[in-house]
Amino acid sequence: MEDNKNELREASLAFAVDVSQICETIKGNSAYTGQLLRASSSIGANLFEAKYAQSRADFVHKLEISLKECSETEFWLHLLFRIDKLSKEQFQFLNNKRGAIQRKLIASIMTAKANEEQP
Repeated sequence: MEDNKNELREASLAFAVDVSQICETIKGNSAYTGQLLRASSSIGANLFEAKYAQSRADFVHKLEISLKECSETEFWLHLLFRIDKLSKEQFQFLNNKRGAIQRKLIASIMTAKANEEQP
């Protein structure tokens, strides 16, 4: 199980790096790119915090925050794509990586909640 957690943390860190590198190439719209940078990096930050959660409930809460940030990231990606600040290739690349993280987060949350219910 620890390998899955490490894999998700590493994927979120790599994703934040990818977002950061692409945002550096975008001219103008710094308010939007700033929001995208904050949301995308928060996914990983909360996953790293979850490693030292004080309880299972705290662990699940950190994962749920990561999931919310993942959803916010999706919004900013769509917005930047629609206003022609991201190419179709950039959008698909980032959104596919985000989607993979989101699916893993949902599975992790479901597993953690199921384990929470067991004595």
